[in-house]
Parts: sequence; structure tokens; C-alpha cells
Amino acid sequence: MSTLAINPPALGGTRYKEVKSAILAALSAGEWKGGECIPSEKRLAERFGVSIGTLRKAIDELCAENILIRHQGLGTFVSMHQRDRHFFRFFRIVRRDGDKAYPVVTLIDFRKARASREVAAALGIETGARVFQFVNGLALHGKTVLIEHITVPEAHFPGLTETKLRNRPNTLYNFYQDVFGINVVETDERVSVALANDIESEQLGVEVSAPLLEIRRIAYSYHRNAVELRVSRLNTAEYEYIGARPGRDEEK
Repeated sequence: MSTLAINPPALGGTRYKEVKSAILAALSAGEWKGGECIPSEKRLAERFGVSIGTLRKAIDELCAENILIRHQGLGTFVSMHQRDRHFFRFFRIVRRDGDKAYPVVTLIDFRKARASREVAAALGIETGARVFQFVNGLALHGKTVLIEHITVPEAHFPGLTETKLRNRPNTLYNFYQDVFGINVVETDERVSVALANDIESEQLGVEVSAPLLEIRRIAYSYHRNAVELRVSRLNTAEYEYIGARPGRDEEK
């Protein structure tokens, strides 16, 4: 078992933050996997040398951030990606009439590459580090409307192949979790306008240089460890992007 510990008592009300950080460190080390029950509050309080109240405050924050989930009468569990509960937390493309649908995903391209300066800065890796790059086409209601250009560090996804990616049985974030132990818990997104390139023109049925909505996302695991850069291009003729709403971005 891990022997991760926290520092001596801090002044003021920051002690629970140290406990929270220690729990995140244990999660990052793989001590508790997605879907597993963590030890009781009493055992954790003893382990970290804090009161039950301090321990509970740390767990409250982790639950609020969807990293842990309390199940009454059963205990507290590590959150895991499940299609019906998590998908629309991260997929925010809807038809203009408000209808939500699960996309049909087609792998268009897969390759090994070296990180450019821009990619390295986004993922917190060295320029020239090995990465995997792949392109997905997403169809909604029978029509491809979104192209995703995704880059992940090889260091976090050793052994990733086109075959594994193409034959994955579930969502991409489920695949990250189940095969590589990477749990995406947070994302940062920026929206802008871009012009369609040749691939997007062909796949989306628009002219080259037609305006598309670009969503640039960095996905993070525990301790805001960047694990994925995703640049998506959306044909907004019939679909739109619904941004996260503070306090209302619930799992569905």
C-alpha cells in the first residue's frame, strides 16, 4: 500500500487542502482505481493525522469536482467514466432544436509524431517529445458535423495503436480510463472561428476555407496533469456548441 502522507499541520484553514492534495496523489499513483471504494473516513483521518471534520471537508471538495462520489450506505467511490452519466458533461454539441444525440465516431487518421512547440506547451511536455495524433469524424443524426484533431503524449499512452483505438468498445475517455488508467476529471475549452482545411471540407461537405466553429480543449487528469489536446471543428449549419455553465455542468 502507498505510504503517501501530508506535511505537518498548517496554520489557518488550509489543512484540508493538504489532505485533498494527498488523496489526489494517491489517486495519481493508482492506489484506488475508478469505481473502487476508498477507505473509510476514520481510516483516512488516522492515516493523514487529521480530524474527521478536516478529512470530510477535503472529500466534500473532491465530490463537488466529480472526482469522488458518495453512495449512501456504501461508502465513497472513485468516479469513473460511464457513457450515460458522463458523456454529455464533456460533449456539448447539440442540434439547434436542442436535441442531444450520441455521435457515431469514425477514425480518419492515426500517426506517431513529435510535439511541436505549441503542442508541447499545451500538454506540458518537451518540444519534440513523442506523441500520438489522430483525427475523428463525428456524425450526428446520420451526418458528419464535427472533426476532431487529437494529440496525446506517448508517455501517458504507451502501446496505443490504430487498431486499439479503432476497436475500442466505449467512449474515448472510457478507453483512456480502462486501458491506460487515465481518468479525465477536468477540461479547459476555448472557442474561436477557423477556416476549413481539405480534410474538413471533404468530411463535412463544406468549401475549403468555409468558416467553422473551433473548440480547443485541454483535458486534465488529477493534479491538472494535461493528458490530451483536442481541436474540434464544427459545421454550425444545423448544430451549435453549448458551453459549460458554472454550478450546472452536471453529469447526465
